[in-house]
Amino acid sequence: MNHNPTKALLTAGMLALALAGCASGLGSGDTTTGTRTAGQAIDDVTIGTKLKAAIVADKELSALKINVDTTQGNVRLKGEVKNLAQWRRAAELARNIEGVKSVDNQLVITG
Repeated sequence: MNHNPTKALLTAGMLALALAGCASGLGSGDTTTGTRTAGQAIDDVTIGTKLKAAIVADKELSALKINVDTTQGNVRLKGEVKNLAQWRRAAELARNIEGVKSVDNQLVITG
């Protein structure tokens, strides 16, 4: 079976967006999630999905485990990279995603 990680990430992201859209109409009419609105939460999922897909597609970063956390357009990267070039590349990919306001690069260089 041919497994495409980018396709899987994009499919998961689309499912998350669909579920978030359904969930926003439930309850007492309050569409906030903590301090985020439903729209902001969807934007954060979209940013995270796009960034994860970009990391998987990048030949230098695809084999690494990089965690992406997005809150209100602010991206935090965690995990380990082998060198400064990979550390910089991950941050660059994050900054190039539409909607990203800031990047907190907490990746640890192990090499």
